[in-house]
Amino acid sequence: MRVKIFDESHEQDLEIKVNEFLKKLTPEQLIDLQYQVAVLYDEREQIYCFSCLIFYHENKLTLASETKKFF
Repeated sequence: MRVKIFDESHEQDLEIKVNEFLKKLTPEQLIDLQYQVAVLYDEREQIYCFSCLIFYHENKLTLASETKKFF
C-alpha cells in the first residue's frame, strides 16, 4: 500500500491534481480517499488549506491507455 498527499491553497487546484492522479489508477487500485480543509485567520488575511490523502495499491499502477479507469 502507498499514499499520495495533495495540498493546495485553492479547492479547484486540488481537484485538478487529484483528478490527474486518479486517471493513473484503476478502480481496483484505490483503497481510500480522505479530504480535509483547514483555515487559519490572522489579523491580515484568512488562509485556506485544502488537502487530500489517497491510499492505493502501487503494484497495479497502469498507463493511461491500459485497462479501465475512473475517468
